[in-house]
Amino acid sequence: MQSGELAALGTATCWTFSSLAFEAGARRIGSLSLNLARVLLAFAWLTLLALATRGMPLPTDATPAQWAWLGGSGVVGIVLGDLCTFRAYVEIGARRTMVLATSTPIFTAALAWIALGEAPTALELGGMAVIVGGVMLAVSDRAPTPGAIVPRASITGVMLGLGGALGQAGGLLLSRQGMAGYAAVPATQIRMVAGIAGFVIVLVAAGWMRRFAGAVRDGRAMAYTAFGALLGPCLGIALSLYAVSHAKAGIAASLMSLSPILIIPLVLARGERVGVAGVIGAALAVGGVVLLALA
Repeated sequence: MQSGELAALGTATCWTFSSLAFEAGARRIGSLSLNLARVLLAFAWLTLLALATRGMPLPTDATPAQWAWLGGSGVVGIVLGDLCTFRAYVEIGARRTMVLATSTPIFTAALAWIALGEAPTALELGGMAVIVGGVMLAVSDRAPTPGAIVPRASITGVMLGLGGALGQAGGLLLSRQGMAGYAAVPATQIRMVAGIAGFVIVLVAAGWMRRFAGAVRDGRAMAYTAFGALLGPCLGIALSLYAVSHAKAGIAASLMSLSPILIIPLVLARGERVGVAGVIGAALAVGGVVLLALA
């Protein structure tokens, strides 16, 4: 397995743990406030990381073209993609949204094939298909909490869920263009700058800034968010950018989609149920990783 594919697995691991931290934070301050807080804190972590690894705290050496590609990637992937995903949670529920999110590797591979000419081999295509199928099966197995109100499926919700997946795919490919000859950490900083600007605009338009000001005074929520920001938007996205610049985009996206599989032992540890389909889905996903390793 190549370094880019290992970085993609590292991304999935980081996102697994960060999702639990963000879940805890969002329950206290809401998803809109959490989104802005996480990109602000991620930028702070990235600045420290850039200073330690490059001796430069800010990406002042990036070219205008790199700012354009990576900034566009931040808007498409971090802002638009996440806004669609979080709204889909409301419209159709988290479980259905997660199932739709498994289409991200499919969109990524298709766009990379069209835009970059990255045609996967038959073995790579098989591995990607097995991973996506396994993740979809595992995610669909998660039953709602007894007594919970599950939103009805709607065309709007489905389109938002697919829009979130397409945003993530588009963000990955745009970042790949901006990563040419540039390091992952400062590239991620540029994406965060675009994310901060985008979420500030959204919160101002929604009249949410006063609530955000109150949210940052919740010490426990900020602790959860800071930990999640270190693992997710900081280390996770930096690894994801390295992955898409050192591996085929579709393969990297497939490996990064393994978070719902990696989270199974953690949710079991806190007493959640995982059924037979979840176990079978996890086994299929692991089999898909093996196929990619052999490709």
